[in-house]
Amino acid sequence: MSQTRPRKVVLGLLPWPERQAITEALRTETVGGLVLLAAAVVALIWANSPWSEAYASIRDFHFGIPALGLDLSVGHWTADGLLAVFFLVAGIELKRELVVGELRTPATAALPVVAAFCGMAVPAALYALTAAAGGGSLDGWAVPMATDIAFALAVLAVISTHLPSALRAFLLTLAVVDDLGAILIIAVFFTSDLNFWALGGAFAGLAVFYALQRLRVRGWWWYVPLGLAIWALMYNSGVHATVAGVAMGLILRTTRDKGEERSPAARVSHLIHPFSAGVAVPLFALFAAGVSVSGAALTHVFTDPEPLAVLIGLVAGKILGVFLGTYLAARFTRAQLNPDLAWADVLGLAALAGIGFTVALLIGELAFPTAAEAEHVKAAVLIGSLGAAAIAAVLLRRRNRVYKRLYEEEERDDDADGIPDIYQTGAPGAAR
Repeated sequence: MSQTRPRKVVLGLLPWPERQAITEALRTETVGGLVLLAAAVVALIWANSPWSEAYASIRDFHFGIPALGLDLSVGHWTADGLLAVFFLVAGIELKRELVVGELRTPATAALPVVAAFCGMAVPAALYALTAAAGGGSLDGWAVPMATDIAFALAVLAVISTHLPSALRAFLLTLAVVDDLGAILIIAVFFTSDLNFWALGGAFAGLAVFYALQRLRVRGWWWYVPLGLAIWALMYNSGVHATVAGVAMGLILRTTRDKGEERSPAARVSHLIHPFSAGVAVPLFALFAAGVSVSGAALTHVFTDPEPLAVLIGLVAGKILGVFLGTYLAARFTRAQLNPDLAWADVLGLAALAGIGFTVALLIGELAFPTAAEAEHVKAAVLIGSLGAAAIAAVLLRRRNRVYKRLYEEEERDDDADGIPDIYQTGAPGAAR
């Protein structure tokens, strides 16, 4: 007589090592998200104040090394330079997920990958339908596809929800897959005329970077100059410079050798993740989020087809895409939702995924190089992200009593040994 295989539990208790890694990453992202939120508010106030000309002057001020093709404005330095650090961290997170995280096996990867794919495809489709119906440009189809994990976690911190670690981990994995999709879109669809010599030099630099990792060479004096050279060559090749960051992140070794306390990827992430979350991304937001919020400017968001399409894509598209993707993946893999949770929790998580902000602003600048169009699309990104945050706050606050109970159960440590008791009682997924 054949035994029935137990159904996999979706959004159940995380294994202890995975939870430790996720907790460290989310702690930095949450603090960085609050700084990001503050930077966005400062940008909006500054750009709409009597000192708006000073804001524009600083943002458009050029400096650099013209001989190396690096004479950029402050705004472009933050978008092309500082965001390369952000994507380096994203590349490391993606590599970690592929090697030891939720994406390491097809069974565990199916849910977040399908949810992320639907969460990108549906917003893009809704953008295309809305823009085409209004006779607008389809160039911005990729703008509403991104999820800003830092901003989403800042919203969670502000509304004080005790979201269980499994839901936070799912949101992080979703954002990591989103980041991969975003960088592929930037590399493929927003590449200008290629300089093959510079591109070849960038690939040669990445090959040297890979060889240094394989040979177990240590020392920042090898990697920092090499990384800067790869970034400069990638910028001059016509491929967006942030691609260099994610490429180096994917090359860094995530497994520990004998005698190592941390892998090179973990060490680099530990060093630069706080800079990325607390400095790089907020500075980008400071010079990217300063858009006009006058009545006339806001009118364009709801009347022009492109901004309206971005707004609909971010709010309706993300919620619909992520929720349907999660539901269908669970249904067709015969998985069972964690009995302590409900599909309403997934809906709240899907609403959080509609907070596009950082990457959406970046793609908006690339898709609409004209200043006026870019301003309207950025305003749509801000309004859409705030709308998604408000919907998520309403949905998640309603269930906060449940989340608080689950959170307290996960954190309870009566024997004070540093490991929550739930991981020592034979609970499913509680492997140490």
